[in-house]
Amino acid sequence: MPIEIIQMILIILLAFIMTIDQNGPVILSYFPAIVGVFVGLIMGDMQTAMVIAGTFQLMALGIAQLGGSSVPNYGLATIVGGYVAIKTGQGIDVGLAIGLPVGMLGIQLDIVVKIINNFVARASQKQVEVGRFSAALRTLWIGPLLFGLSTAIPTAIAVFFGAPVVNWILEAVPVWVTEGLQVAGGILPVVGIAILLRYMPVKRYLIYLTIGFVLAAYLNMPILGIALLGFGFSYEFFRRTTAEPTPSAAAAASPQPQLAQTGLDYDE
Repeated sequence: MPIEIIQMILIILLAFIMTIDQNGPVILSYFPAIVGVFVGLIMGDMQTAMVIAGTFQLMALGIAQLGGSSVPNYGLATIVGGYVAIKTGQGIDVGLAIGLPVGMLGIQLDIVVKIINNFVARASQKQVEVGRFSAALRTLWIGPLLFGLSTAIPTAIAVFFGAPVVNWILEAVPVWVTEGLQVAGGILPVVGIAILLRYMPVKRYLIYLTIGFVLAAYLNMPILGIALLGFGFSYEFFRRTTAEPTPSAAAAASPQPQLAQTGLDYDE
C-alpha cells in the first residue's frame, strides 16, 4: 500500500479518535501540542507540525469548554492545518490560514452533534424504561460515533480532495481574508497568554518571568534552554519551600511557655 494512502487513513483515524477521547477517557489528550506530535509522526515532518500545533495551543490557552459550551476545535485545526501545510508544501502560514477556519467550523459541528445526542439519550432512556437494556446500550454508542464523525468528516474532505481543493479555496478566498486570518493567528496567542497570566500569581514570580523574557528577547536563547532553566528554578524553589517548616510544625516544635510560679496553692 502506498505511503500516501496510509497517511490519509491515519490522519482521518487520528481526527476520529481525538474527539472520542476528548469526550470520554482523555487518554491521549486532545490538546494541539499532543495532537501535533502524532501529525508530525504520520506526515514525517515534526517541525512543521509542532510549529502549527504550538500556535494553535497558544490560541487555546485560557479557553475552557465548561457547562456544555462549544469552543473552537483547535485539535481539528492542528490536524487539518498540519496535513495541508506538509502535504502541499506551501508553508506554515497556509496551514494556519486553512486550519483556523476549520477549527471555528468545529464550533457549529459540535453544537449539531450535541443537539442530535439529546434525541439519542432520550431514545436510550425509553428503551431502558421498557427493559430493553441491550438495545439501550447499542443506542448510546451512537453518541461517540457522531462526535468522531464531526471531526473525521472535515478531515476526510481535506485528505481525499487534497491539494487541488486547498488551492481552489486559497484562490477563491479574498486576499484580505487570508491576511486577516494570519494577523488573527498572530494576535490570538498573545490574547491566550494574557488570559493565562491573569490567573497566575504574576506579582509573586515576576522576577522569573522577567528572566525568561530577557533570555528569549535579547539573548535569543532557544525555548528548550529557557524551559530547562525554568525547571531548575522551580525545582530549587520547591526544595527550599518544602525544607522550611510550616507555621503549625514550627509551633509544635517550639517549647511550651512555662507558667510563672505565683506561690499560690489552690488546694489549700
